[in-house]
Amino acid sequence: MSGIAEKLQHNRDRAHGIGSNSEAVKYLNQDYESLKRSCLEGGQLFEDDCFEALPSSLGFNELGPNSYKIRGVTWKRPTELCHNPKFIFENATRTDICQGALGDCWLLAAIASLTLNKQVLSRVVPHNQCFDENYAGIFHFEFWQFGEWVDVVVDDRLPTRDGELLFVHSAEGSEFWSALLEKAYAKLNGCYEALSGGSTTEGFEDFTGGIAERHELSKPNPHLFHNIKKALDRGSLLGCSIDITSAADSEAVTHRKLVKGHAYSVTGTDQLIRIRNPWGQVEWNGAWSDNSSEWRYVSDEDQERLTNREDGEFWMSFSDFLREYSRLEICNLTPDALTDDYKKWAESEFEETWRRGVSAGGCRNYPNSFWTNPQFVIKLDEVDDDPDDGEEGCTVIVGLMQKNKRRRRKMGEDMETIGFAIYELPEEVLHLKRNFFLRNSSRARSETFINLREVCSRFCLPPGEYLIVPSTFEPNKNGDFYVRVFSEKTADFQEIDDPVESHVEPIHVDEDDISDRFKSLFEHLAGHDVEISAFELQRILNRVIQKRNDIKTTGFSLTTCRNMVNLLDKDGSGKLGLVEFKILWTKIEKFLVDADQSGCMSAAEMRMAVEEAGFSLNHTLHQIIVARYSEPSLTLDFDNFVCCLIRLESLFSELFGTVLYLTNIMVFFNPQWLELSLL
Repeated sequence: MSGIAEKLQHNRDRAHGIGSNSEAVKYLNQDYESLKRSCLEGGQLFEDDCFEALPSSLGFNELGPNSYKIRGVTWKRPTELCHNPKFIFENATRTDICQGALGDCWLLAAIASLTLNKQVLSRVVPHNQCFDENYAGIFHFEFWQFGEWVDVVVDDRLPTRDGELLFVHSAEGSEFWSALLEKAYAKLNGCYEALSGGSTTEGFEDFTGGIAERHELSKPNPHLFHNIKKALDRGSLLGCSIDITSAADSEAVTHRKLVKGHAYSVTGTDQLIRIRNPWGQVEWNGAWSDNSSEWRYVSDEDQERLTNREDGEFWMSFSDFLREYSRLEICNLTPDALTDDYKKWAESEFEETWRRGVSAGGCRNYPNSFWTNPQFVIKLDEVDDDPDDGEEGCTVIVGLMQKNKRRRRKMGEDMETIGFAIYELPEEVLHLKRNFFLRNSSRARSETFINLREVCSRFCLPPGEYLIVPSTFEPNKNGDFYVRVFSEKTADFQEIDDPVESHVEPIHVDEDDISDRFKSLFEHLAGHDVEISAFELQRILNRVIQKRNDIKTTGFSLTTCRNMVNLLDKDGSGKLGLVEFKILWTKIEKFLVDADQSGCMSAAEMRMAVEEAGFSLNHTLHQIIVARYSEPSLTLDFDNFVCCLIRLESLFSELFGTVLYLTNIMVFFNPQWLELSLL
């Protein structure tokens, strides 16, 4: 119930613009302006009770409360660390970001690229924050999280050891915007240790709302250098790294002074390519490095323009770049992150869930459940204006992101293995069932199923309609996910689900058609009043099913039997007469459906059985049914199955028997009414 209500409220907020960059969601309901005002009026520095200066904010394992790695750590404000602290001195630059004792180089590489785009930087790091006028020890930052912008408030107490910042810091030691930004991001994800290990694309996306691509440099696209230059010109954020082959390789330095398993930023191109190490030191020493002989043959003008003496930044040839690095990541920005000077992507997005037994069907390896995954349709009408190599088609970037997994690390959760498949659609767009996927192969798919926060792939497809099916690799893995599509031209994108309908055929029985044997049996069971009450029905049904070895059940409950009586009781007596009992008995015989003859049915079989019984239900209703009627093993015994079908038939009978004559507006709300009634 709470999940449904929360989802409805979330949709209403989004419809009113809450979560957009112009109206960010206040994280944990903390309002920066009112908190700062309160501190100034009270003459106190802000202390954040939602992210306290305690060991629990540092971590849960290696940086946990009992770890030796946090011995001697004290929390200090910048005003206690230097004489004249600055939030940002003149302009934020790449040298403001030097890594500390935390394995978040992936994040720092993203922050370094952020400094190259002042418009994007100003969204993440709001202006008018300082340690001078109206200083109250409070700062705030804005991050993109799964489709919405979030404003995160922090105090400026930072973890230190021996008077030095423990984590990210500026080269000069007196500039603190990067350290406070890191703290806000740690708060958003639960603690500092939650930031250890990751992909630069994750930081890119949370700073921009963009969608990030990964390029394996061992097999580069022939147009890659041109695409890099084009991406930089568009304000995209780029990062690169070198794979490691063992744990011992992590942050090992090669003979060319490149660091394995470390995140670098790509910051420029000019026939050469420019790279930035967020450590602020350890630079490439090969061709085109700072002091290499190649610069002797470059004009003084080009040397002046290109030579860079900032610590940690260097040039190299593109061929060396492809040979030395393993992977390049490019974050394409959303339309609202770009000025009118840039060509923009069209963006579509959806949020959904995988739920055990309902909509977590696993990958194509599991044909009996794959079809139950959420399904999305994209319609591509217009081809690209400037196709690569003259190949006409529609370019799309599809990203599938699992939500909140980093935040749940301290609770022992980890990333699921995720991916997606794309199918060409038949003419009629309906929620496609098992047989469609058995008979049709995918048109495209994610490059791999992988346990990253997001999988993302670029495709060029002919105009047409396509079905996108996101899934975990194995079935029955709960998770929330966010799927979006960037396309060069506007595309129609929508989720498809089954309509909420009842096609149950009414059973008509005439007393004259009832056999003498059944009448005799009824008179024997009904007793002197010739009617069967809920108590009598319970006794009768339990006696019958005890004789059936092919049915697993603990017996019919009195509640189920009352529901049966209420469904068929036409005269309000609270009992069943001969005809009513015959109709019920016909229904029960029809309900004896079991796909694998195990005596009970799985949740997937339940879904098919519900449809065979004449009900069309959406994902939410199936989710409620599984939660309400199934065992922890996701199986249903016979009495729960019958109870569910009787309940559904009663609800549809009640609903459509009273409101069918009303307008379509009333019918539109029927699924929500059913959701509440089934709980």
